[in-house]
Amino acid sequence: MPDHDRPNAYTLLVDGAPQSHVDLDDPTYLEFEYVRRIATSLDLTAPPRMPLRVLHLGGGALTIARYVAATRPGSRQRVVDADAKLIDFVRERLPWRPDPKLKVRIGDARTELRKAHDDEFDVVIVDVFAGARTPASVRSVEFVREAARVLHPDGRYLVNMTDGPPLELAKAQVATVAEVFAEVALVADGSVLRGRRFGNLVLTAANTPLPTADIARRVAGDWFPGRLLTGDDLTRFKGGETVVTDADATPSAPPPVGMFGPRPDPGD
Repeated sequence: MPDHDRPNAYTLLVDGAPQSHVDLDDPTYLEFEYVRRIATSLDLTAPPRMPLRVLHLGGGALTIARYVAATRPGSRQRVVDADAKLIDFVRERLPWRPDPKLKVRIGDARTELRKAHDDEFDVVIVDVFAGARTPASVRSVEFVREAARVLHPDGRYLVNMTDGPPLELAKAQVATVAEVFAEVALVADGSVLRGRRFGNLVLTAANTPLPTADIARRVAGDWFPGRLLTGDDLTRFKGGETVVTDADATPSAPPPVGMFGPRPDPGD
């Protein structure tokens, strides 16, 4: 769908849910607040314009990959998405700028993660959705350990997830990621964190200290201010939720009925 406020920008919807927004003229413009929160963690991973090795699990319209290519030229990026028809559609209708270091693979996120080498990436971004739900296969501690294996010791693990009251998925994901990484931070709208509404939550994890003060300052100054949870605040948020394993992982709950409005008519 065209963005009527920007001349060459579009929103990609999948099963009626807004999945990506891209500005073909300016890939550094990020419309969705959760994408800006991912970008904040990316910006603070290394000095400005330093190339990074990034694995994107979940491609969509390649919004973040385009952003990295524009802000950190020379970055080596691999985008994995299971939906070949979606990627073909994006390639045709929302083409990205040619970049020999940006590779797109069609495949299952977990399968492709297993194929990656130890210490191959500086950042792993997990933004995997089947429609509007997160598959069980990317929620377990076994999956997180695989991601940690392919990361540089100073690397970052970033996750976008959606959840609503009582935030069981988000709390369990915090517990699961904290089992593998020493440092964990969570950003979301205050109303989402208080369990008042459904929304996106962005998790950042590492085995080295995170720049939490800088992250908190930037997300608080966003168009739609976010709140950062770390340390004791994050422990209280997690409560009694336990680590999720492959044996008990389930897909995330769907969003509330009608949250995204009526599905567009394919003929429009």
